[in-house]
Amino acid sequence: MAQNNSPNKTTARNHRRSCTKFTKDQLKILIKAFNQKPYPGYATKQKLALEINTEESRMQIWFQNRRARHQVQTRSEPEKDLEASQDQDDPEEKIHSREDRWCRTSYTPSQLHTLITAFTNNPYPGIDSREQLAKEIGVPESRVQIWSQNRRSRFHVQKNRELDEPLEQKQDQEQNLCDEGVQEH
Repeated sequence: MAQNNSPNKTTARNHRRSCTKFTKDQLKILIKAFNQKPYPGYATKQKLALEINTEESRMQIWFQNRRARHQVQTRSEPEKDLEASQDQDDPEEKIHSREDRWCRTSYTPSQLHTLITAFTNNPYPGIDSREQLAKEIGVPESRVQIWSQNRRSRFHVQKNRELDEPLEQKQDQEQNLCDEGVQEH
């Protein structure tokens, strides 16, 4: 099983999960899966998680990290990218079908109430809080993480709009005064 070196103490409110250490055998399985399909669907990640005895959310993070590392490596070798694109037999193979993607998660009103209440108390929940919330509302921890990220993003956009509105109103008022002053002369 992948080693999770986090202590069981929940003293820190924003406890961050320790780095997951995979064994060589687990890495072989993951790398083989990545080479076959760098964007696996939820079902594939579930199967891999069961196969290597870890959580689906760890699979999601591993694939995200691996894709990022792969992009950095390929950017540093542009001539290899050109060769790879010329050698590619089936260019449509890279296009990811809709069935591989995670379906939009629908939340019940009670689940939303629980999520919003938790977000109000702590907009940056740690892994322990997310896992507890996930268990409480019956969704994977990765969905709670994504919901929190989306909610924070929406929160910041709304906050920026509210800050911009008084400025825009003031500018409109100043423009109206200038327009009125021009019309009077």
